[in-house]
Amino acid sequence: MKIIDLSSTIENSPDATPDFLKIQVDYHSHADGATQVETLLNVPRRLFRNDEGWATETITKLGTHDATHVDAPWHYNSEIGGARAQTIDELPLEWFFGDGVKLDMTHKDEGDPVTVGNIEKELERIKYSIKPMDIVLIYTGRDRFYDQPDYIFKGCGVTAEATRWLFEQGVRVMGIDAWGWDVPLNLQAREAIEKDEKGVFWQAHQVDLPYSHMERLVNLAEVPSTGFKIACFPLKIKDGSAAPARVVAIIDE
Repeated sequence: MKIIDLSSTIENSPDATPDFLKIQVDYHSHADGATQVETLLNVPRRLFRNDEGWATETITKLGTHDATHVDAPWHYNSEIGGARAQTIDELPLEWFFGDGVKLDMTHKDEGDPVTVGNIEKELERIKYSIKPMDIVLIYTGRDRFYDQPDYIFKGCGVTAEATRWLFEQGVRVMGIDAWGWDVPLNLQAREAIEKDEKGVFWQAHQVDLPYSHMERLVNLAEVPSTGFKIACFPLKIKDGSAAPARVVAIIDE
């Protein structure tokens, strides 16, 4: 089989990253590890190979949404469908392994969201019908901006109607290779303020459906339209609104 990594690397963020989005990883060397052993257990470092102890890392700053991650319904609203929304640790694991479908939306401009019509046209092109529990990936190509300061403002997004349509086909996990599932935040904000009404900002997130979506995927260009599995198990974070995940596409060869 061939496995394609669709996850970003968890690493220290560039200096220009806003503080609330930064990732910070502290690295502890083999020499640090030897000192820890000497302090904890009184074992001199000369008894270790090459005088080295263990190397370790401490993640001192990592938001649950700051790398490739899976959102839980709790992220969208406290109630979904009139009931308390599920957190990431409450979602069934069966959701996160299944047949993958990639929908090519690379022709879409910034803020030109994916509609039901766009999805139906693409499904006709790839000759596929979505079935329950498929994991649907929206391929926009915006992962090429991942390390750039304006990555947060890149993407076409997905409409609330298209999100609902996918849910109605039995899809419970969706994903996109952009910062967010909706259109970029700056465009949402401008439209919401201009219209001064609810249902504009974060419309696909707050569509009142118990579904999950993945954001900040990478390498979707390497994945075929169909004929692969997706594994995207989120970390089990108590009461979490989301969790980082190692998302991979698995292709039989």
